[in-house]
Amino acid sequence: MTSHVVSLRISGEMKERLDRLSSATNRSATALAEEALEDYLSQHELEIEALDAAVERADKGDFVSHEAVAGWLRSWGTADEGAAPKPDIIKTHR
Repeated sequence: MTSHVVSLRISGEMKERLDRLSSATNRSATALAEEALEDYLSQHELEIEALDAAVERADKGDFVSHEAVAGWLRSWGTADEGAAPKPDIIKTHR
């Protein structure tokens, strides 16, 4: 894999924290920063994928009403805890 240089400015406090962690873990500051950036990107990519999937489902027009969700949530922790509600608002034209 080809590597590229990326330059960024960080606060003095963040640099001190990075240096302390680097020393404590016997890893380079560069390796730690690369790992942190990889974790950040992976997390946000998953969030974007989830949002895109939710928008796609919403665009289909089938929704669960507030009332159905509220009733389901009220059942949590009770002897009559219900299953997740099915869509009860259906878009008629697609």
